[in-house]
Amino acid sequence: MAVRQALGRGLQLGRALLLRLTAKPGPVYGWGRPGPAAGWGRGERPGWAVGPGAEPRRVGLGLPDRYRFFRQSVAGLAARLQRQFVMRARGGAGPCGRAVFLAFGLGLGLIEEKQAEGRRAASACQEIQEIFTQKNKLVPNPLDTRRWQGFQLEEYLIGQSIGKGCSAAVYEATMPALPQNQEMAKTLELLPGKEPGIIPQGRKETQAAGAPAFPLAIKMMWNISAGSSSEAIFSTMSQELVPASRVALAGEYGAVTDRKPKGGPKQLAPHPNIIRVLRAFTSSVPLLPGALVDYPDVLPPRLHPEGLGHGRTLFLVMKNYPCTLRQYLRENTPSPHLATLMTLQLLEGVDHLVQQGIAHRDLKSDNILVELDADGCPWLVITDFGCCLADESIGLQLPFTSWYVDRGGNGCLMAPEQVSTAHPGPRAVIDYSKADAWAVGAIAYEIFGLANPFYGQGKAHLESRSYQEAQLPALPESVPRDMRQLVKSLLQREPSKRPSARVAANVLHLSLWGEQILALKNLKLDRMIGWLLQQSAVTLLADRLTEKSCVETKMKMLFLANLEWEALCQAALLLCSWRAAP
Repeated sequence: MAVRQALGRGLQLGRALLLRLTAKPGPVYGWGRPGPAAGWGRGERPGWAVGPGAEPRRVGLGLPDRYRFFRQSVAGLAARLQRQFVMRARGGAGPCGRAVFLAFGLGLGLIEEKQAEGRRAASACQEIQEIFTQKNKLVPNPLDTRRWQGFQLEEYLIGQSIGKGCSAAVYEATMPALPQNQEMAKTLELLPGKEPGIIPQGRKETQAAGAPAFPLAIKMMWNISAGSSSEAIFSTMSQELVPASRVALAGEYGAVTDRKPKGGPKQLAPHPNIIRVLRAFTSSVPLLPGALVDYPDVLPPRLHPEGLGHGRTLFLVMKNYPCTLRQYLRENTPSPHLATLMTLQLLEGVDHLVQQGIAHRDLKSDNILVELDADGCPWLVITDFGCCLADESIGLQLPFTSWYVDRGGNGCLMAPEQVSTAHPGPRAVIDYSKADAWAVGAIAYEIFGLANPFYGQGKAHLESRSYQEAQLPALPESVPRDMRQLVKSLLQREPSKRPSARVAANVLHLSLWGEQILALKNLKLDRMIGWLLQQSAVTLLADRLTEKSCVETKMKMLFLANLEWEALCQAALLLCSWRAAP
């Protein structure tokens, strides 16, 4: 915008402000001289509302629509300019007042131009976001072709144990659909009738090539206190159902969940970095492989005399992943670039949870699943929502009325605001909006090959309730500098000093793929928009050329599908400040 044009627009606004702030009641012309009643349309003073038999009352300055954004976007600067202008204008419009008036006009004109650029950039980001929101591909559902099947335990063949936690055991499983699989099930002596098919231990290695694979995993919850009615089980274990798909609850007992009280758990929208529960149903507890050795105490008395469990429980069917993050890192040492991609995936998943008003509250490497793409690059999926905060009525602000309030699982990786700065009271709340992002910062140590500083014992062990930022161990020099700075920022004790998961993810996106933009001395909006359009074209082309997108292409698509101009600018400013520091 030319200086003359900026001055003209600013003068127009300045004059309107001057007339409204300094003129006496009644119509006015020019610089405050009285004029005829028709001078302002209907004989009313601007900024006043006059009705029959009523005293004039202020209704605001009545600024033109194009200037209303000053109240939010540049409120501080505009208010300062207005105060300076009004003080001098009321003291007389002498040379000094006119000079301030001109400066005021020029300032507002230039500010409006910057705001217009920002609006154009935000509009471009929204258009890109809409394109990639439709393009993002979800994890394939192994049960897509069997929409009305899989709601009874008897429909599954169950293999060996995958693992167990503090509240459930997980088994590999499949659904035999072909007649030859049914015959094979009989030859393997699977339990017939009203029990699920169970492949006997030790027979897996001797099965023929046509034996069923196990694309599914069944999670059997341990039911100690929920009772045996389906409604009570769904209610007590409702957090496990947060990542359930729309059809997951449409089976035998799906109607029960429709009667849940208001303010119950939210249903999480799908995301490629978050587990999807494909089926959820209740059934009688069977005697599965290893049960009498691994978890005899939680079995019902009919299966184990000393068992404390109820006879019925909740079963969740999910995709079967090869390993957990902890298992993967035990056998593999990812390169710094690959480790950065893995951390980025966790941040994308956490950002999706925050946008949905959900906090996981139990993030750890055991609760993150891994599968490899065609190039051997790991794809991470957040699982196990049993400790999540997903209440419709409170969002991410948990009322902390007493020490008995459940603050989540895994005390070692609880953010400081959960364990140290929180004190119960009638109006106390715990804000979980950045708690999971803090946990990602701690898990990043494991991903980059170091011990998690919040685990273990000894001098190297830190406690989230009492650590200081200076005590955090340094990541190796082989780790990119931007990544090292981001981990420090995510582990700030004060939540207000931490970047959000969205900003943190954008930091890594820019660090990985935006070097040409960050290298510019002056980061201009048009250059940034041009770079975003270039990335959009390249990503769309890469996605079309390959049947299965690689991890990097998927991450670029997620970045573009979640594009927000303000969060992107915050990330760029963070990176520039880190790189400018000595």
